[in-house]
Amino acid sequence: MNRIAETFQRLQQARQKALVGFVTAGDPDPERSLAIIRAMCDNGVDILELGVPFSDPTADGPVIQRSSGRALKSHMTLADVLAMAARIRRLTPIPLILFSYYNPILAYGRRRFYSDAVAAGADGVLVVDLPPEESDEFTTAWAGTELALIRLIAPTTPARRMARIAAGASGFLYLVSKTGVTGSDGLNTSQVADNLARLRDVSDLPICVGFGISTADDVRAVARTADGVVIGSAFERLIEEHLEAPDLLERVARQTRAYKDATRF
Repeated sequence: MNRIAETFQRLQQARQKALVGFVTAGDPDPERSLAIIRAMCDNGVDILELGVPFSDPTADGPVIQRSSGRALKSHMTLADVLAMAARIRRLTPIPLILFSYYNPILAYGRRRFYSDAVAAGADGVLVVDLPPEESDEFTTAWAGTELALIRLIAPTTPARRMARIAAGASGFLYLVSKTGVTGSDGLNTSQVADNLARLRDVSDLPICVGFGISTADDVRAVARTADGVVIGSAFERLIEEHLEAPDLLERVARQTRAYKDATRF
């Protein structure tokens, strides 16, 4: 059993849901980024999504866009992200998901990306802008099956397409809570629960919900029906607002603990 499956099994037995934390690798610079990630992992994040900085993150709102900008200003590349993943793996056994747009991977090399990601200790990859109809060129270049392919499901996705997307996924499914970009307001937990139910009808994979989740109350509400909750913009907003604060790591740790506490039932 791989680390992702083990994590969901362990959490289910403990009556907890997964706290999935996203940060952009290298924000605001590689060393502080690693320290922030360690604070998150040491204080309750169950699965880490490590964002690959990209100049045109079309699915992301302004907070994550700016985090990518800071990381790129620090000269962070996909090769650097993979090197950081290897350092993270030496620090923690939690599942590590590489979160990227397709262009950096394509430029890096599809086969090379797979082998280097596995060697770095990554457990999965989520490619935001790679639909199922176009993903074979990516996955057929893989030399094995060690890397889970996490798929996004939009709230507007019809049931038949949900089934098609889920059939090509592994690890878990990422259900987008609403239309719009990351960090936008207006979480409708009733609508999320309805979409979760539709998705469970076509897949047995764990389902994590993200986009627009920012408070512990949001986490608690979504975690009642989801297997995991994804938080990205709220972490990046905290980092951005306290970039030079001497207690930044303490703030990250405290917020992570508050989110994790909300996943326990």
